[in-house]
Amino acid sequence: MDFAVVINNVGFLIFQGFLGLGNFTGGTLRLAVPAIIFGFILGIFIGMGRLARSRWIYLPATLYVEFFRGVPLVMVIFWFWFIIPVVVGKSLPEYSVALAAFVIFEAAYFGEIVRAGIQSVPRGQAEAATATGLTRAQTMRHVILPQALRNMIPSLVTQCIVLLKDTSLASIIGYVDLTKAAQIVNNREIRPFELYLFIAVIYWLCSYGMSRYARHIERRLAVNPA
Repeated sequence: MDFAVVINNVGFLIFQGFLGLGNFTGGTLRLAVPAIIFGFILGIFIGMGRLARSRWIYLPATLYVEFFRGVPLVMVIFWFWFIIPVVVGKSLPEYSVALAAFVIFEAAYFGEIVRAGIQSVPRGQAEAATATGLTRAQTMRHVILPQALRNMIPSLVTQCIVLLKDTSLASIIGYVDLTKAAQIVNNREIRPFELYLFIAVIYWLCSYGMSRYARHIERRLAVNPA
């Protein structure tokens, strides 16, 4: 084994492939972070829609979740890659296509996490809030969601880790993430074992760090639930 290929290309692999700091749009974190943020925001509405009393809200939210949880992410990426240019009349950058696909797809999973988190809050909490004069919206915002978020943390972190690793699928449309950067270097150096072992370590460090931080937050909340 010769890890000189990693050392010689670590700048390209880390700064361009992982962080997205380079001459062209790319980067694992540049895709994963906004996908998590926007996917979770959309997931909140999807999850609350799943709990709505109105069938006009409940049914579309349910169909959305069931559909996107029933198809592979790679198919959604391909749909956006081939269909969006036909709809808008022009091709879009790989980053825009990948981000849109990830947000739409992951929102279905975040929505289910939000729904489960809300349902995990004892019904008495909502009844007590209603008794104090809070409206349904105020109860959801000030009483239910803060407690639900605490219960969601393990599932949210797990889904964020899955999303981070799934960003490697964006390389199939030419998006230069960490995996694609390793492919580019490997095409020139022909050192697949060293390169893919290196990016595997990077993914593992990120996943392990996120899970450790989540456990830290859980311990803090358990000690000081307020």
